[in-house]
Amino acid sequence: MSSKKERIIEAFKKLNAIRPKVSFETALTIAALILIAFIAFTVRMLPLRWGAELSEFDPYFQYRFTEYIVKNGPIAWVNWRDYQRWYPWGYDVGKRAFPGLPMTAAFSYIIVSALSIPISLKDFCVFFPVIAAVLTCIVMYFLGKDFGGKTVGLLSAFFLALSPTYITRTSFGFFDDETVGLLGILLLFLFFLRSLDETKSVKSTIGYGILSGLVLGYVCASWGAALYPTGLILAFTFVLLILRKATQRLLLSYSLTYGLGLFIATQVPKLGLKYLQTWSILPVAGVFVLLCLNEALRRVTTTKWKIIYVIIFLGLIIGGFAALYQLGYVRGIARKFTSVLIPLERKTVPLIESVQEHRVTAWGAIYYEYGILLFFLLAGLFFAAGNLNYRNIFLIVFGIAGLYFSCSMVRLLVLSAPAVALLAAIGVVGLLKPFLTIYKEKARVIKGKAFGLVGKEFSGVTVLICFLLLMANFAYPFPRVFSHAYSPSTILAGSMPLRPGKPVMEWIDALQWMRENLPPDAVVCSWWDYGYWITVYGNRTSVADNATGNSTQIALIGRIFSENETNALKVLETIKNKDFPNPPGYLLVFCTFYYPSEETPEMKQNPEQAYRFIGWGDAGKWIWMVRIAASNPKVQEKFGEIHVDDYYNETANAPIPAEEGGKYYQSMIYKLMAHARYHVVKTLRPGSNITDPADTEEFKQHYTLIYPITQAQMPSTYYVGRSQNIDYYAIPVIAIYKINY
Repeated sequence: MSSKKERIIEAFKKLNAIRPKVSFETALTIAALILIAFIAFTVRMLPLRWGAELSEFDPYFQYRFTEYIVKNGPIAWVNWRDYQRWYPWGYDVGKRAFPGLPMTAAFSYIIVSALSIPISLKDFCVFFPVIAAVLTCIVMYFLGKDFGGKTVGLLSAFFLALSPTYITRTSFGFFDDETVGLLGILLLFLFFLRSLDETKSVKSTIGYGILSGLVLGYVCASWGAALYPTGLILAFTFVLLILRKATQRLLLSYSLTYGLGLFIATQVPKLGLKYLQTWSILPVAGVFVLLCLNEALRRVTTTKWKIIYVIIFLGLIIGGFAALYQLGYVRGIARKFTSVLIPLERKTVPLIESVQEHRVTAWGAIYYEYGILLFFLLAGLFFAAGNLNYRNIFLIVFGIAGLYFSCSMVRLLVLSAPAVALLAAIGVVGLLKPFLTIYKEKARVIKGKAFGLVGKEFSGVTVLICFLLLMANFAYPFPRVFSHAYSPSTILAGSMPLRPGKPVMEWIDALQWMRENLPPDAVVCSWWDYGYWITVYGNRTSVADNATGNSTQIALIGRIFSENETNALKVLETIKNKDFPNPPGYLLVFCTFYYPSEETPEMKQNPEQAYRFIGWGDAGKWIWMVRIAASNPKVQEKFGEIHVDDYYNETANAPIPAEEGGKYYQSMIYKLMAHARYHVVKTLRPGSNITDPADTEEFKQHYTLIYPITQAQMPSTYYVGRSQNIDYYAIPVIAIYKINY
């Protein structure tokens, strides 16, 4: 018995001997990283309270794309023309969409399914952004660790996990390009910078260079913003050349990264070989030539041959660019990218400006996003500038570029999130390091008295103040950390800027009704915002959607809603071709209006004011419909000119009254919304004196409201405030009309 016991003890000793030895510091770091990952996960899962749904609009297309790959195979999408979109032309998905995210999600889902995990593809896509965000925060840790040690790594991962703008783009349900785009960008920077490490072998440089090339290719295949990391590494390399810090490893890594990355990019149908001809990619070749020139000059000893080499190489760069330009091989950059690069040259394009996230970012908005981290960011830039090694040079370029592009467009705020997190972490550590050193320092004893440089109490207070500032930055509503996270998905908020106590089901009910009651070949015309929902959730054909590539088609829809009922019908009848000879059969509009808890005598006398529209739906978008229609020369030439001044008073910021000849109150968009409002109010409050502006023979003959029409289909009310002892509610109405030609 004793020998058996001894054998067991001996076995445990052997197990203990072979187990990996983990220091207390390493265990603490792993625990902290797990905690940060848990925080990143739980914060982004907060929208689950309202239900598991995809958020915003683009994620619905990404889900549809992913579903197509799962059902039809990994390369079937290359020749996929989706005729349920952009009627009657269809949408060439293979040539116009980035496949990176859908293919990643599709392959991941296939693996998950093979493991017999019971989850639907839609639910998997809803969860996917959260998992991607957690992985990105872990990569952020390793990137920060390379810059300033484990403390910087942990702080930068923590700051990114709670970055408001990054939370918005990776929250539960936000299944869009940013989820894998930011992950790929940070991996690219991690591998590229490691490939430049002179303390490692050339084999390591080649390995990391290949990895960075593969990741660059993946980012190019996943996100249009791939131009940002491409240009950032390009600018970093150019700065190293100017500072005479370029090395052979830089040339090797640069060649591997861009050679492999751009090769993969050209295999994406949306990009192709033409991608290499754009002004944003051609400088890659120019900097490569400069790197070769730098290496040549290092090997030449005479001044004469150095001058000859410089002339030859500069001649190759200038002559090559000039020849390509003259031969027509140089392509321009898309307008939205040029507006980001040179915001002062930005031209007002109604279609672009109508999208909130495409507008120029105000400085106040940046501070509102990051708060006190911006001050630590400045400290981080200061510490980086104090030691200009290649990593710190990259850090400075990274920070300046991130802030610059974030100021150009609201959507690009997410690009600055990693830079702010990394620089703020370096700033915090740099500021606290001397105080922590003093705190740990032993006092010197002279003649029985202890002396120190600074009192430990002072050091402790400084660390405490820094901790309190950071805590206040994330624990209170300024900046918008939790307001970004704790919000329902767009469709479960009824496409309203509310945080309701329960899911808003109006859109889901309307789209479900559409799926079950409209003919399978039905074509629904609406403003482009709702196109993805109609196609994916309603399973019916839409005329336009959020892939706003066909500006003429969108201007055509804007013209339909800007015209009166007679002229609108004429425009509608042109939306067809020889393959699809029938014009759209249905119109969809979305409006919200105030609904008082009771109707006072004053309200009975002025019901238009009592039940006035709220600018959350098409009532806030109608002016952009007019502007876009009026700015398109093809539509103007075909159907005659319209002018925004006939509809809208820019000075008063309001539509021109009908009695003054304003055309808004005669337009289709107003009559469609007002007729739906009239029907809902008369159903919910039969005694109301509200009138129907669409009560004309022409309107009733050609446009029939088919949803909502029954009491069961009536929308719910959502509390928005109280005024003069009366509660006011918002009522969202998704109105569907049948067109009778």
